[in-house]
Amino acid sequence: MNGHNSPTMPLDHWTHGISPVGLPLPTNDSLLTMSVHDLTRKLQRKNHSKIVLLVADGLGGLPLEPGGKTELETAKTPNLDALAARGTLGLSIPVLPGITPGSGPGHLGLFGYDPLEYQIGRGVLEALGIDFDLGPNDVAIRGNFCTLDDAGNISDRRAGRIGNDIAAPLCEKLDQIKIPGVEVFVRHVKEYRLVVVFRGEGLGGEVDDTDPQATGVPPLDPVARDDASSKTVEIAKQFLAQAREVLKDDQPANFLTLRGIAKRPPIPTFEEVYGTRPAAIAVYPMYRGLARLVGMDIIGPSTTLDDQMDWLRKSWNDYDFFFIHFKYTDSTGEDGNFDAKVKRTEEVDGCIPSILALDPTVVIVTGDHSTPSKMKSHSWHPVPTMIAADMCRYDGSTAFGEKECRAGGLGQFEAKYLMPMALAHAGRLEKFGA
Repeated sequence: MNGHNSPTMPLDHWTHGISPVGLPLPTNDSLLTMSVHDLTRKLQRKNHSKIVLLVADGLGGLPLEPGGKTELETAKTPNLDALAARGTLGLSIPVLPGITPGSGPGHLGLFGYDPLEYQIGRGVLEALGIDFDLGPNDVAIRGNFCTLDDAGNISDRRAGRIGNDIAAPLCEKLDQIKIPGVEVFVRHVKEYRLVVVFRGEGLGGEVDDTDPQATGVPPLDPVARDDASSKTVEIAKQFLAQAREVLKDDQPANFLTLRGIAKRPPIPTFEEVYGTRPAAIAVYPMYRGLARLVGMDIIGPSTTLDDQMDWLRKSWNDYDFFFIHFKYTDSTGEDGNFDAKVKRTEEVDGCIPSILALDPTVVIVTGDHSTPSKMKSHSWHPVPTMIAADMCRYDGSTAFGEKECRAGGLGQFEAKYLMPMALAHAGRLEKFGA
């Protein structure tokens, strides 16, 4: 036997660029380093197609008992079921198998940005969502008003979910805090949520949250994850000390926790990498912030799904790609309310005729992650996903639910590949290679 073909040839020769016959494997450096975005830039094709991405936040669920139905399977969704018969179904994995995503990574994946490569702090998203113009010297922080008991422990992480009428004046009080050497901005977002921005030279954005994610314990101290963020930690400690004094007599919001402490990172725009003009129609600031981060125009304001459908109609001729976000399939799941999530899912079904009346080329329905009401939290479970278009390879589906998606033609795939599939179904990608 020729020694080059010996079965004892080390397997790791393949991984070191050596063939089983001992010769170097052919390489193409441009292919080895090419990302999906490099490829979509290269293959962009302009046409008059329209793509709608409808994201029902936290769409995926679990049955309450073995053999039962999930929230999506329980809901009466005749419009989604009819659309499934015209499309292809599958399950998307937001980050990696077994990894539970936050809303930021979940949406970035849907937009085609690898969430492991583009890690965006929640504070940045909240700030962009309220149109705060973040500069290169800014560190943005998502704040939650909370309630401290007499021992200084957190008794309510969201201060009883106080309304805008209570929270907005408290933000105005906090906005008066002064810290030498930096500017401090405090802006109300929605209900118990706020944004804090520190602006100054030499501030790093690698700082741990102060929210312990539990009650009956005190808030955590901010801790720097690198040397450049030590200055930010000192400023955060001064801010929190002053905030405790400012809020000490305000019940139930007598303190706040800091989350998602970060600087705005560089990120390529949606139009640059996909060649489409994108618009976002979202109610909640964070999701508007996600969309603005990748260069989408924000359409609105909206407070209801009906409002969103009105804005979709009004802006239909001005854009090629529409991201529509619906929050309440997530919040009802986090509340552990199975029946309420079912009803909210049925609301999503009700908007499908309004979308189809505009004759889109591609309709995608999915979620950014699963939020089973059984778990009262985000989960790692793959997310039901549907692509409906004239160019679909129909898979025989007759309903939209987890069971049907498991057997669907899309299979299980990483969410970051959804956008190339959307573009392909819309005829917006040229052939790759000769």
